[in-house]
Amino acid sequence: MEEKRVTLKDGSEVLLRPMRSDDQERSYEFFQAIPTEDRGLLRADVTRREMVAQRIRLMEAGQVRRLVAVVGDRIVADGALELSGHGWKQHVAEIRLIVGVDYRRKGLGMLMARELYLLAAAEKVEQVVVKMMRPQYAAHDIFKRLGFGDQALLPEYVKDRSGRKQDLILMRCDLQAMWKQLEDYFQESDWQRTR
Repeated sequence: MEEKRVTLKDGSEVLLRPMRSDDQERSYEFFQAIPTEDRGLLRADVTRREMVAQRIRLMEAGQVRRLVAVVGDRIVADGALELSGHGWKQHVAEIRLIVGVDYRRKGLGMLMARELYLLAAAEKVEQVVVKMMRPQYAAHDIFKRLGFGDQALLPEYVKDRSGRKQDLILMRCDLQAMWKQLEDYFQESDWQRTR
């Protein structure tokens, strides 16, 4: 992915680009700014610097493709395409995406999803999955709009950061179906521009 300047629905601009090794502190600061209740539902405890460093190491090892949305010198959204790599799941990848509070409902999540789609296509991924806890309603709605369907619900399968058991939802989408939904979304919008 090359860097892209995009204009959001409110007219503000952000830079979409691959995450870099020197983004570690910016990434840590981004996750610190996420509300505690949202962070509590994330898979990894990104309030720990060593966890943020591990995310960078996995990226550098090629197991994960990461991209960020940046305003000035500040990360405002983080996306990842986690590659299965080999074996019976080599055609499958997982998408993870989080948008900072100040940039929600402005179209940034959809723009990031489009870039993650392009990364998946470049990696010859055929199916994409997302996993989330049941209380992540906004994420569930976004991925439904992208063409993902619920595939499984595992009751009380995972624990949030406070130790409460939560249901895990697994959603899946064929890459071609995801592209169709993205095309439809952006054709209906008159705000989205990239440079």
